[in-house]
Amino acid sequence: MTTAILAVISGLVLLVWSADRFVDGAAGTAKFLGMPTLLIGMVIVGFGTSAPEMIVSAIAASQSNPGIALGNAYGSNIANLGLILGVTAVISPIVVQSQILRRELPLLSLVTILSVVQLIDGEVSRLDAALLIVAFLLTMGWSIREGLRGRGDVLERELLSEESSKTLIPSRAIFWLVVGLLVLMGSSRLLVWGAVDIARALGISDLLIGLTVVAIGTSLPELASSIVACRKNEHDIALGNLLGSNLFNTLAVVGIAGAIEPISVTDVILWRDASVMCILTVSIFVFGYGHKNKPGVIGRAKGSILLALYIVYMSYLFITAYNIAATH
Repeated sequence: MTTAILAVISGLVLLVWSADRFVDGAAGTAKFLGMPTLLIGMVIVGFGTSAPEMIVSAIAASQSNPGIALGNAYGSNIANLGLILGVTAVISPIVVQSQILRRELPLLSLVTILSVVQLIDGEVSRLDAALLIVAFLLTMGWSIREGLRGRGDVLERELLSEESSKTLIPSRAIFWLVVGLLVLMGSSRLLVWGAVDIARALGISDLLIGLTVVAIGTSLPELASSIVACRKNEHDIALGNLLGSNLFNTLAVVGIAGAIEPISVTDVILWRDASVMCILTVSIFVFGYGHKNKPGVIGRAKGSILLALYIVYMSYLFITAYNIAATH
């Protein structure tokens, strides 16, 4: 099992590194092609930060490990809202001023509820996957429209400020786009192989590995970017990265994995994992939407609540894993 552990560690390190290079390369290439800054921030960067989850889940599904695929998507969503947003808000309270993000909050809640409703029959079928992918394409269309129409939004101003500090020349942007994608794919294969091997050795489900080790690992790029954004008082970028990532995970990641191979869903996924994801998503909507013309604020107290929910959830998962491993 030592080899599998080393594979997971090296896979995660390479995954985080390559995801960062891929995002920089994709954003730089899009800027060179004349794409508006707001559109780059909402679509290109949103896609790039979810690329680890997307590739890991696609590889897991293609290798008949759909538990890792679903666990990775849902676990990453839970980590984004509980761990990452919780830690970020505790470090620096998040003020939601962007009108675009205020419209994304209810959209994410609706998408999350749709995805959970699909689980009730015990399977993410290919028809369910097709519906998720269609919903993803519609969401992408909405994001593109908002990116083209959202001139003057707070989010655009923050993205312009962020962009000026790290503009790549076209040749370097294309180089990192290609290299980042190739390393992403290779490190994802390594991570999935190691995770599956560990799960088999311990006698626990690949779902549990997907919800914990794989989910936290693929969420590390969002953690780094959110903390950096908040320390620069770019609160809307921090929240926007996480909302965009969760939309991609819920629709595209699960949709692609389910299209490759239908995913069986046990009752425990519905009452434990999907329920926690729903509670966190609705909490973010309540905390961040605001009232009338007043912006929503996710302060330190609310951030602590999110973080506490995540710690309780993860503690339960690790106790479950320990009890299973102890019987083998």
